[in-house]
Amino acid sequence: MNAQIAELKEDGAIATKNLSDGYHTIGQLYHDRAILFAVICNTYKENAFKSKLHDDGTMYDDMFIVGLYTPEGTYTYHYHMEYWDMYDVEELKHAPAYDGHTFKDIGRLFGLVGSK
Repeated sequence: MNAQIAELKEDGAIATKNLSDGYHTIGQLYHDRAILFAVICNTYKENAFKSKLHDDGTMYDDMFIVGLYTPEGTYTYHYHMEYWDMYDVEELKHAPAYDGHTFKDIGRLFGLVGSK
């Protein structure tokens, strides 16, 4: 199914941000996640950073990376530049080197509050 969605997106037949589970669209969930992560980053400013470049100097078009240092390593997301000002955190010339974290490592964020 993902391959079919990718093909339809590439052909311009659908906009994936409008796909829905019947309750929320992908675009709405992405926006909500950006706001929730901004609240966390702005609350834990001493652990947060944002950058317009990866550690190797690359970046996806019209995007930036924002993240947090946790006791278990960094946790990051990429967002479109329209969200840049929402993150009132330290701006780095280059983001820290990617440590291999995935969505499965979201529990790292509990380290900010001293629990797991």
